[in-house]
Amino acid sequence: MAAMTPPPRDSVPTASVFSSSRSRPPDDTVFFGIFPDCFVSDSPPPSPAHYLQSLHLQILQFLSPHTSSYIWQHEPLSLTISAPPSPSCPCSGKSSVPHLHGKLRFGDNIEDEWFTVFLLFEISRNFPSLSIRVWDNDGEFLLIEAAFHLPRWIDPENSENRVFIRRGDLRIVPKKRLPNPSLPESLKFLVNFEIDSRAAEPIQKAVKDRISDYPGRARRNTHCVRVRVPVSVAQVLTHEPCLISLAVEGFYDRDIDTMKYAAKMEKFLSRGRQEELVCVAVKMSRAMYAQLMQQKFQPPKCYPMPNRSEDLTAYLEAELGMKIACGLEMIYQLRRKEGVDARGSNFEKYKDILEKSGYFEGLLPGSMEYKRLREFAEEYYRKSSSAVRTSETMSDPVRRIDDILAMPDSADSFKQHEVPASDDDSWLYGGESELNDALQVRQKEIDQYNAQLRKMSKEPEGSGPSSSTNVDDFNLQDMARSMQAFVEKVSSFEGAEVPENRKSGDGEVDLDVDRFLKDMESVMKRYVPESKDGGNESEEEASSSDMEFDELDSEDDIMAPDGDNEDGEDRFSQSYSAALNQELKNSTVSKSFVQADGQTSKPNEGTSNVPEEMEEDFSPVDVDFNLVKNLLDSFSSQQGQPGPASNLLGLMGVHLPEDSSKGK
Repeated sequence: MAAMTPPPRDSVPTASVFSSSRSRPPDDTVFFGIFPDCFVSDSPPPSPAHYLQSLHLQILQFLSPHTSSYIWQHEPLSLTISAPPSPSCPCSGKSSVPHLHGKLRFGDNIEDEWFTVFLLFEISRNFPSLSIRVWDNDGEFLLIEAAFHLPRWIDPENSENRVFIRRGDLRIVPKKRLPNPSLPESLKFLVNFEIDSRAAEPIQKAVKDRISDYPGRARRNTHCVRVRVPVSVAQVLTHEPCLISLAVEGFYDRDIDTMKYAAKMEKFLSRGRQEELVCVAVKMSRAMYAQLMQQKFQPPKCYPMPNRSEDLTAYLEAELGMKIACGLEMIYQLRRKEGVDARGSNFEKYKDILEKSGYFEGLLPGSMEYKRLREFAEEYYRKSSSAVRTSETMSDPVRRIDDILAMPDSADSFKQHEVPASDDDSWLYGGESELNDALQVRQKEIDQYNAQLRKMSKEPEGSGPSSSTNVDDFNLQDMARSMQAFVEKVSSFEGAEVPENRKSGDGEVDLDVDRFLKDMESVMKRYVPESKDGGNESEEEASSSDMEFDELDSEDDIMAPDGDNEDGEDRFSQSYSAALNQELKNSTVSKSFVQADGQTSKPNEGTSNVPEEMEEDFSPVDVDFNLVKNLLDSFSSQQGQPGPASNLLGLMGVHLPEDSSKGK
């Protein structure tokens, strides 16, 4: 179940003795650290290594009933000893705190990660003097699970060394007590302030609800299927059921190089098509079963497949067994070629590792101290080896497979046992109800979160979107004013921010607009003449447009800054406006806006170049009315679900009443 580390006198090497040297990116791996209270107290244990070894064995024995028959997706849960100095340990960072640390690569099976979280909560409940950290590539994923209930001050930037599991509860070190805590500081705070560190009840419930179905859910996640495989494959899976993980991994992650091994099947199909297939029951996770079933795979020419037309059931069992056999062949040949399994696991090789790590500190073999250390190492190896047998097998499959196939066996021994039928796999094709249930749970969390936001905004009771009693009191002008206040806000480099007051957008921005425009124009080397009284010119004369920038390089000098050219500017503006209106007349743009009633412009006043056919009344667009109308249309199209309109208006403190026509 867990990897084992050598037991040094004062310090423990960071790497696991039987850990695989194949490195994988940790994008599908969960990490955790287990920190005993004694190492942050005023009286630490006299022998840290011995204390950690004893704790290590106790935790392994505690986890064994939960993990002994569990099929992990890629590798079993590993638990190793780490003590300073440990630069490669990800648990404590720059801080030196002796502890146990572990990891699990869960891959495509997220159930493995949450089963690990369940086990960590159980460890903390049964070992009350421990504090546990757990994280993955997403960071503090326990906080992500409880995102709708977190205090506003916590975010990914300040959550490091704050989130722990202790005494069966989730703990969060408050910012007001420790603004920027180191790991030792947080551990001491957890020990001294149990009540202050306990997370709020809604946060506890969100996380514990996620693991409440375990360990029963772990058993339900297991799928048992009947397959037909060569005798050699049946032998391996009977003696080491955990190797199904490597077989599925070899098949699912195959490439053009490993496919060459499957084409020959040298290890598991020595007799070629003359090999007899036998029935066995194979236990795997549901994720593994889905990975095998979803991929089409042509059998190698040397593989003995039954006739599909004669017995469809036997053919389907053999087809699934063929995928397992090919995956086992590919992973075996790949590991053998890489040579990562030549370490062995007997005590003599384990002792060699101890010597290289400096465990014996140069003592002469045969001396009293050397014998004492050797006896202690033998006892630790003997007690922990039974608990780490699965981990050892997974890290050294080549040697273990060779040992199994060296045993005498035949097809007759498998024919004597009755194989149960496969489990029902309807879950593979009918997951819609489960998905809908999960979505409803998330929707309930969103509704509760929105209700809390309404309560925090101090709106009158019943003013939320679920209320229909105050529709007549709802003021659409508030919506327009809130949006205008939002638009007028000046954003920072971090993006647009909703005003803190979220009700009316009060709070003015201190910005000298005239000075800003003047500085911008000086940068662009464009002088704006001032009026005689020292003030700036009117906004219309001082404004710049793309058309003006283009004409600065023109030879016509239509927009030259000459006081005698005012009539020319008017004529140009009217000509430009007429051309623009003519262009838009035949389009549908005007139909997308609602114009103000009773406010018509009079294009006939003054000098105009507008043709007669263009001489018609143009009503100005009512900006506020169009804004409110478009927001209401967007809100209505959400059909009561979360969306951009409700989210934006909610942040600004505007809550729309429920559509009274809904359901009619």
